[in-house]
Amino acid sequence: MKILVVGSGAREHTIIKALLRDGEKHELLAAPGNAGIAADAEIVGLDPTNPKVVTEFALASEIDLVIIGPEAPLVAGVADRLRSAGIAVFGPDRAAAALEGSKAFAKEIMAKASVPTGMAWSVSDHVELMAALERVGAPYVVKADGLAAGKGVLVTEDLDAAIEHADFYLQHGDVLVEEFLTGPEVSLFFISDGTRVVAMEPAQDYKRALDNDQGPNTGGMGAYSPLPWLPKDFTKNIQTIIAQPTIAEMSSRGTPFIGLLYCGVILTDDGPKVIEFNARFGDPETQVVLARLTSPLAPLLLSAATENLDASPAPKFSKDCAITVVLASEGYPENPHTGKEIIGLDKLDKFANVSIAHAGTAWDGTTLLATGGRVISVIATGATFDKARASAYAALDVIELEGSHYRSDIALGVD
Repeated sequence: MKILVVGSGAREHTIIKALLRDGEKHELLAAPGNAGIAADAEIVGLDPTNPKVVTEFALASEIDLVIIGPEAPLVAGVADRLRSAGIAVFGPDRAAAALEGSKAFAKEIMAKASVPTGMAWSVSDHVELMAALERVGAPYVVKADGLAAGKGVLVTEDLDAAIEHADFYLQHGDVLVEEFLTGPEVSLFFISDGTRVVAMEPAQDYKRALDNDQGPNTGGMGAYSPLPWLPKDFTKNIQTIIAQPTIAEMSSRGTPFIGLLYCGVILTDDGPKVIEFNARFGDPETQVVLARLTSPLAPLLLSAATENLDASPAPKFSKDCAITVVLASEGYPENPHTGKEIIGLDKLDKFANVSIAHAGTAWDGTTLLATGGRVISVIATGATFDKARASAYAALDVIELEGSHYRSDIALGVD
C-alpha cells in the first residue's frame, strides 16, 4: 500500500514505525516529516495545512491512504478536500474535527448525546469571565475554546493567574470556565468509520513539565500503557457511554466522524467524565499504545477511512508494559531554546526493546539539531513497568542535549 502520513512529530514517526511492522511492505511517504522520519519514509516538502496542495500531490502520486496526524490540517479541511477527490483518508472532516477545534462545540455534542462531562460556561469578554469565575470558585479551570497546542488549559488556585490566562486567550476567541474535577485521568483511542467504533488500549499521560506533576502544562512529557489499576470492562464501558453516543450524534448531524476519537476521561467519585475530545492520535500516548500493537495498523485505518470498519479484525495488543519519556529542550514549554546539537542516538542500538521517535529534529549537514520544544520520545517495553523504566532511563542517560530536561517519574510505582 502507498501511504502518505501528514505531520512532523513523534506521533507521526510512531505511526510510521508501526506501519513498517505490518506484514505487508508499504511504500511510505511523510509530509513534512523530520530528521528521524526521513530514515523510515520518503520526505515530501509540502504545506500539510494546504488542502489543495496535499490533495494534488496525493492524486499525482496515486496514494492509497492518507493518515493525518496533527490537528491543524484537520481543522484546515485537508481531509475534506482529499475525501471529495476520492482519496481514502484517516482523519475527520473540518466539521467533525470541531470536536477538538472548539471546546464549546464539544460540550454541545456531549450534552445532546448525554455524555457525562463537567459543567462549563463559555465566555466571550472580561465581564462574563469574572461572573463565571465567581460562580465556580477555586480551583479555577480555564480553557481556550480553540486550538492551543496543548497549552490553552490552566488549572490554578490563583484567581489573578486564571484571569490573566483567560484574558490572553479572549483576544483570540471564546474561553471556557469549567468546574474542577478530581480523580485519575485516562486517555482512550477509538477508531471510527463514521458509525462503528473500535477501541484501542488505554494509556495515561503526564501533562506537567516537572516531576510530581509540578510546573506548567505541556503537550505531554510521557505516558504509559496498559493501566493495571483500571476496573474490569472499563474500556467497554467508556465505548458504550461516551464514544458510541458521540459518534452517533455526529452522524445524526450529517457530519460523520471518520478517524480517531481521543477521549480524555477522568474517574470521579460520580463515575467517568470527559475532560476533552481530540480528533486524532494523542501525543505522547500514541507512542505507548502503538508500541504494544501486534496486529497490522494499515488495514485497520484503511477500513475506517473507507467506512467499512467491519472489514478489519479488531486490533490486538501484547501484554508488555510500555512507557515513553519525552526529552525536551531547555526552556520548554514557555520559551524553548532550539538549534542545539543532539548527541548519542547512535549508541542506542545496544538497548533491547528501546526505540526513538523524533519530534523536533532536523539535520544541518552532518549535525542533528533540536528544532522544537519536545525533541524526541524514548519508548521502552518490558515484562514489567520497572523493567521498561530501567531501559528508557538508561537510554536517556546516553543522549546529550545541552540544557534539556525530562521527567524521571513516568510510570513510577505502577507495578
